Amino acid sequence: MAGATRGAGRGIAAALGEAGATVVCTGRSSRGGNIAIRSDYDRGETIEETAEMVSGLGGAGVAIQVDHLDPDQVRRLADRLRADHGHIDILVNDIWGAEQLKGPPPTWNTPIWEHDLDTGLRILRLAIDTHLITSHHLLPLLVDRPGGLLVEITDGTTSFNADNYRISVYYDLAKVAVNRLAFSQGHELAERGGTAIAVTPGWLRSEMMLDAFGVTESTWRNALDGSVDGHPQAPPGFAGSESPRYVGRSIAALAADPDRGRWNQGSVTAGELAREYGVTDLDGTRPDSWSDE
Repeated sequence: MAGATRGAGRGIAAALGEAGATVVCTGRSSRGGNIAIRSDYDRGETIEETAEMVSGLGGAGVAIQVDHLDPDQVRRLADRLRADHGHIDILVNDIWGAEQLKGPPPTWNTPIWEHDLDTGLRILRLAIDTHLITSHHLLPLLVDRPGGLLVEITDGTTSFNADNYRISVYYDLAKVAVNRLAFSQGHELAERGGTAIAVTPGWLRSEMMLDAFGVTESTWRNALDGSVDGHPQAPPGFAGSESPRYVGRSIAALAADPDRGRWNQGSVTAGELAREYGVTDLDGTRPDSWSDE
């Protein structure tokens, strides 16, 4: 699980743990690791917490600190996985870390000639280079036998992103590119019996999102009525939001499908997979905020 510290990555790791999987949780933020490569977010979540969550839910969680922009670190990760496990069945590329770089809503739609170039290129490196580096080094562990699954996590389906401008040239390109990575890697995996798919969560109740509204996963609906002092009221669309576990359960169900190859090179929402496999969120609902887009 590449990018498992928080958000969708943590939710996916947890859901795979629910299914009894061994989940290697990678990311930059570690409880006792190298602070020099800590996530740009500088938040409290760590890969060790995620691994402990996986184990607590019935799986086996393993935490390994990795900066997925550093090819040498990812190569060493591949060497360790080969030595410890010999093979991987699923690779989830959820590396991101550029959420703050896209800026607050008032700065969205800044044209490329006014947008800070270094920030824009950093967005692309975090969104695209990380996925390419990770696939290059880890896919050999997945294609040595048929049936491997590669999941690319992004924001927006191929069809939505094709018709809608996304915040800035850089963010727009990043989200289109990750969908295309699933398509192109799916082409290469198919002849080896593998499957690649791009999956987009809906409005995700990530740790950062909950903090922004001053709520928790158990009290998130309070954000809708503006009753949390000192925090903004969530817009009406937040009523259709989803926990990170939801996209995780959808992907776990996909991974358990012996006919998952039918999804190869596709782009779907967590809600679409949930409907297909009968998956529900933690509260028993089956949201799909993209269905209204």
